[in-house]
Amino acid sequence: MALGPQPLTPWPGVGAALAVLALALGTLAAVALRAEGAGELGPADWAALRFTVLQALVSAGVSTLLAAPVARALARRRFSGRGLLITLLGAPFLLPVLVAVLGLVAVFGQAGLFAGGFRALGLPPPDIYGAHGIVLAHVFLNLPLATRMILQGWASIPAERFRLAAQLDLPSGQVARVLEWPMLREVLPGAFLAIFLICLTSFAVALALGGGPRATTLELAIYQAVRFEFDLESASRLALVQLAIGVGAALLALRLTLPTGLGAGLGRATVRHDASSPLLRAQDTACILAAAAFLLLPLGAIVASGLPRVLSLPQSVWEAAGLSVALALASTALCIACALSLAALEPRVGRGSVEAIGALPLVASPLVMGTGLIVLALPFGDPTRWAVPATALVNALMALPFALRILLPAWRRAEEEHGRLAESLGMPPGARLRRVILPAIRAPLGFAAGLAAALSMGDLGVIALFAGPEVATLPLAMYRLIAAYRMGDAAGAALVLLALSLALFYAFDRGGRADA
Repeated sequence: MALGPQPLTPWPGVGAALAVLALALGTLAAVALRAEGAGELGPADWAALRFTVLQALVSAGVSTLLAAPVARALARRRFSGRGLLITLLGAPFLLPVLVAVLGLVAVFGQAGLFAGGFRALGLPPPDIYGAHGIVLAHVFLNLPLATRMILQGWASIPAERFRLAAQLDLPSGQVARVLEWPMLREVLPGAFLAIFLICLTSFAVALALGGGPRATTLELAIYQAVRFEFDLESASRLALVQLAIGVGAALLALRLTLPTGLGAGLGRATVRHDASSPLLRAQDTACILAAAAFLLLPLGAIVASGLPRVLSLPQSVWEAAGLSVALALASTALCIACALSLAALEPRVGRGSVEAIGALPLVASPLVMGTGLIVLALPFGDPTRWAVPATALVNALMALPFALRILLPAWRRAEEEHGRLAESLGMPPGARLRRVILPAIRAPLGFAAGLAAALSMGDLGVIALFAGPEVATLPLAMYRLIAAYRMGDAAGAALVLLALSLALFYAFDRGGRADA
């Protein structure tokens, strides 16, 4: 009789952890060693640093502040189509960044949907380029993520607490103070940190909407240093600064996060008697409609502008689409294999260690990782030959934090529920993984794979640094079309990219849930 569940063999997890450390930190060391000296931050570097931190703080703050009332409204209301709306609100997070940028320009740009209204009022149309455009794009992309994270926090409050509040006839303000604010105090720092780190390492948004030197992020400065000057000294210096900011933000968020102390419930459906007044119903309805309009209008604009141009796209766009799908499949396989290996390692090294290793890519620079891989490959020939494999590796690593966050809770539950039985039956590691773990985590495994594939499809990073003119992924082909002012073809390519990203996500996610 086994005393407890015994962990699977640790060696794949050890290899995965070493690979993550090598890609995230070893590539930075390779770039730093290739540089001629440490140097100091110049005026342009300080300007990029200030703007990066400021736009990340504003983007994360606005996203979380707007997401809280939207999540509260969705948590308090039950209506037909609620599940579909929540699913659609998650679409922008899966949206390729350049597709989102084109959608925002189509709605908020100088020739966009709202431009006529501004002119009718005698006002100039909004200029979406520059700092405010970058913040707008980051809020559009990350508001759904913040909403889903905060909505999970509301779902974690036991229904019995709201029933007790109703029996005590507590008004809505008292319920918020006693039940909802403690939950938000626990959830908001994590949501803020995740979005801050995403915006800290944002590249494609700043590349497409940046307004010159005053709207240059650290990641864009790294790209310019490597792409145009091959200045590895500046690139490594900026990457170290970015890494230090990310680690500091993570430590600060951990100090600010406090447990709620609300306890467990019996799993009953939550009924919100405190939110039954007509005023609160109208308030929640307005929040839901405003969020839906903000997030879904750009998607509709992409479909409307791109559909007439799809059939007339040049052959190069379809070749780029094929390369993007192949890259997405390869990076997804690498990401999931690494996430499963790290999850199996957790019982031996502890929960905090695995989560810290998994979160490391969030604070590392993907462009520096790609540059480090190319530097290491220089002795083996032309670096453009290694652009595609380097892109697959970096894409897999950048999706790892999200995949690991999805898989770890399900893996822990599977071990807690079936680990002792599997051990008592003497199951070897392979059979235990195949017959016990994988069936139990099938649904989150499919969701994680779909998320990794969609994120890889829309990435514009390493491939933009070193790809030759004859090689392009679909996002890079889109960027080249935009740079050539072929906006009609760019809109058609954006629709193809959107369709392929959502199709891959749906295929993996549906495959994980089918007959589960």
